[in-house]
Amino acid sequence: MKRLYFDHGATTPIRPEVREAMIHSFDHFGNPSSLHDEGTLAYQMVELARSQLARAIGASPREIIFTGSGTEANNMAIIGTARRLRKQGNHIITTQVEHPAVLATCRSLEEEGFRITLLPVDDKGAVHPDEVIKALTPETILVSIMAANNEVGTLMPIQTIASVLKERNIRFHTDAIQFFGKKGLDVKQLGGDFLSISGHKVNGPKGIGALYIRKGVRIDPISFGGGQERGLRPATHNVTGIIGLGVAAELAAKEVSEREHTLTQLRNHLWKKIHETIPDVSLNGHPENRLPNNLNLRFDRVEGQAILLELNRVGIAVSSGSACSSGKGAPSHVLVAMGQPDEVAHQSLRITLGKETTMEMTDELANHLQVILKELRARIQS
Repeated sequence: MKRLYFDHGATTPIRPEVREAMIHSFDHFGNPSSLHDEGTLAYQMVELARSQLARAIGASPREIIFTGSGTEANNMAIIGTARRLRKQGNHIITTQVEHPAVLATCRSLEEEGFRITLLPVDDKGAVHPDEVIKALTPETILVSIMAANNEVGTLMPIQTIASVLKERNIRFHTDAIQFFGKKGLDVKQLGGDFLSISGHKVNGPKGIGALYIRKGVRIDPISFGGGQERGLRPATHNVTGIIGLGVAAELAAKEVSEREHTLTQLRNHLWKKIHETIPDVSLNGHPENRLPNNLNLRFDRVEGQAILLELNRVGIAVSSGSACSSGKGAPSHVLVAMGQPDEVAHQSLRITLGKETTMEMTDELANHLQVILKELRARIQS
């Protein structure tokens, strides 16, 4: 049975071009910090990948710091800024719907004496720039707001918020891990100070990420050791992962316009077919201002996890929420923040499309969903 994969929001398969580049890198085992020829060659490969990623987001290579994951990039930006600017203020603003990598990091800073404000969102999952402005105080040193929500796909007004904060000289970080590769991204147009990226969300390898730090901005290190990555990520470079991220980022940026168009068409086709064939289903998140590959759907009277397990049984992979929060039993904090009661929040399913998704695959998913929902609802009624 050939399985169908609709969980690209959790992770993506590695592209053949990325795999080939990574395999080739194993022939060059040198440590990039060594001064001999083997080390120099490895260093050159790392710097090529840094340039590839920088071009992909409109940055300069000097503004790219490689990390072990998107989570580490978020931690580095938030904690590093908080400790650097502690003498200027102790107030940090984020939203109620951020990824756990941001929310948990902010909670840890509360234990160090920082004050955290969690902004509300509307029923579509978006934060309003006016809410950011109202929350600012003379003690505010950092605002961290994701570019796109990882669960419901709603896009945030990042450029507007960045402009407001730049006028007030307040640092701004955005988690762009879901956004990059699906929408065009230029950090200069965006105007923020920090931006986090993860390799495995763009058909690259796991265990590699990056943090963009705008030229002239300084943060304190949060780990210590050698002097790699300007002393901010002091560890031996993951050369193979870095090479994979560089190639994946270059390809993602090159294809982003075409991919956005294709994914939007596939997503709309799938939603139309589901909406027309399955009763009592609704869309979570903004209907238009959302990631092109994301469908987060609520099926009345049926728990999303039950649908997920039935789909998995017939060879189809989807998600009932963020992969980082699955299995915890609690309702999605994103859906609850959007105003859904706990019982209703449990009734949702996240479907995320990818580069490999075809129209035939979406049709097969819709057909299986129709059968599964009919059977599950019949069990509830009997």
